[in-house]
Amino acid sequence: MEYKDIYDLVKSEESNFFKPITLEDGWDWSMKEHLRRSFLYKHSQFEENNDNRRERPFKNIIRPILNAAYRTEGFDVKDIELYVDNPDIYFKSFLVDKYHDDWALDNSIDTFIDEVVVSYVDYGGTLVKNSGGIRPEVVDLRTICFCNQKDILSSPFAFKYKYTPSELRKMAKEGKWGDGDKKATISVDDLITMNKGEKEIEVYEVYGELPANWIGIDSKDDVLQFQIVSFYKDGNKKDIGNSLFKSKLPKLPFKMLKRDDIKGRALGFGGVEELFEPQIWTNFSEIKITEMLQAAAKIIHKTTDATFKTRNNLRNIDNNEVLVLGEGKDITQLDVSPRNLPVFNDAVKRWEEHAQTMGSASEALLGETPNSGTPFKLYEAQSIEGKGMHKYRQGQIAVFIDEIYREWIIPHIEKEITKEHTFLSELSFDELQKISEQIVDNEINKLNKKRILNGELIDKNLVEEDKNKIRQNFLKGGNKRFIKILSKELEDVSLKVKTNIANKQKNLALLTDKIVNVLRQFISTPEIRQDPEMVKLLNTILESSGMSPIMFSSSIIKTPVQQIQGKGGTTEPLTSLAETTSQNIPQTSLSA
Repeated sequence: MEYKDIYDLVKSEESNFFKPITLEDGWDWSMKEHLRRSFLYKHSQFEENNDNRRERPFKNIIRPILNAAYRTEGFDVKDIELYVDNPDIYFKSFLVDKYHDDWALDNSIDTFIDEVVVSYVDYGGTLVKNSGGIRPEVVDLRTICFCNQKDILSSPFAFKYKYTPSELRKMAKEGKWGDGDKKATISVDDLITMNKGEKEIEVYEVYGELPANWIGIDSKDDVLQFQIVSFYKDGNKKDIGNSLFKSKLPKLPFKMLKRDDIKGRALGFGGVEELFEPQIWTNFSEIKITEMLQAAAKIIHKTTDATFKTRNNLRNIDNNEVLVLGEGKDITQLDVSPRNLPVFNDAVKRWEEHAQTMGSASEALLGETPNSGTPFKLYEAQSIEGKGMHKYRQGQIAVFIDEIYREWIIPHIEKEITKEHTFLSELSFDELQKISEQIVDNEINKLNKKRILNGELIDKNLVEEDKNKIRQNFLKGGNKRFIKILSKELEDVSLKVKTNIANKQKNLALLTDKIVNVLRQFISTPEIRQDPEMVKLLNTILESSGMSPIMFSSSIIKTPVQQIQGKGGTTEPLTSLAETTSQNIPQTSLSA
């Protein structure tokens, strides 16, 4: 369909966006309605007659399942690891990774990841925009004014926002809206004047391949462009369109991730959508239960004495008062007990169970107490298996975040990291151990050089004492240290990213149980580390348990076997097991 200008396109496509598309015979889908219903159901709102809540309870079975999905499909910014893509200076990855942790905190990257997960889970997709700043923007899909309902980014699309005059002036200042140099046809102040009396002014952001002459380019071809459009009404109540900004784009600044892809539509199967039916029928049952309870709350009498009601008012009767009935007459209470209540309660329970199945939300995942008599190991295994689908989706999100980092975020970091930075970082135990050994070696080398220059002999025992003192003094400072990156120290380095969610996929309680069993075996029979055949068997057990033998390869039991056998049950091997070998780490400034 051809349009005479951008304003005709916006008004026509906005109207057409309400029309559904056909996915299959008997299945029509409207993106606008899908987003609306998902938003309403998540927040315990009915689609129709929402103000009538007196006799229409909304029992929200969706929200707890969504919360479980957020927790299990999201991850921390610390799981995003940056490293130097150069084997010669790979050791500088330590500095890069620690700088990234501090940088991500300052720029709320954790919040960005959470917003990606929420949109992905709620609506079946997340749309992220590179707005030119450091932190990408997660688009509220409900702001989409129109788009191709089969594929958002494949055709022209637009967002509609409502700004107060003060907000509009602020946006205009930041984005140079209404500037004649940006081919604006009206200034922001004039637009506000023409919309006099309006508390909010509607503004459209339009993206897509559109006629080149719409942005002042003399060509018959379509070009990728971006326009800010708004309207005001003239004296005849006719919409008059104006452009606040026009620009050609090299490429679209958007990325899209779909959840549980459904062919032929722009959004995947959303977390709220998969619970539409359970929520509808749960509400139906709850409404019927409410009606029955209202009926049961009434006390109704029946009598064969036709004049009884006119002679008496049961509301004003005192306790132990005697009422007189006609001869041969009787009065009894009418039975209004809700006999069908168990049927509806059972329906509610079945729909809730169905919702939990659809949402992959086991009792353990929802934090509910297991039934009495449930074996702990079974409950633990069910908890792990219940996260399987969420972990699959978490992997999809991680790959999506990696792509955003590679193309949008890392270029910012590579520019910033060349400057001098000093920041506080929290080191892990392994990092602290590695750094302490490196610092010990450096300080000992300095002492030894000084002794040699003074003509002193190197006493090995004295060196060991010095090492212990230096190590203890360094470790007394705790695991929070100031790290300093020198100016241009990381200039011209190429950074890569990987999101390591492997640790997220492990059940910490189960992993701890396995490691404790390994430690017990090491303590009771340390000789197995010196028997090649037993070592092979141990490695097989570790791999079958989901642990890497490399985790234990650097832990060397130094105490001779003969000494340990005589002590029985000693914990000395436990201390040896915690020792790690020194590795190359970057020379950096750390406060002891």
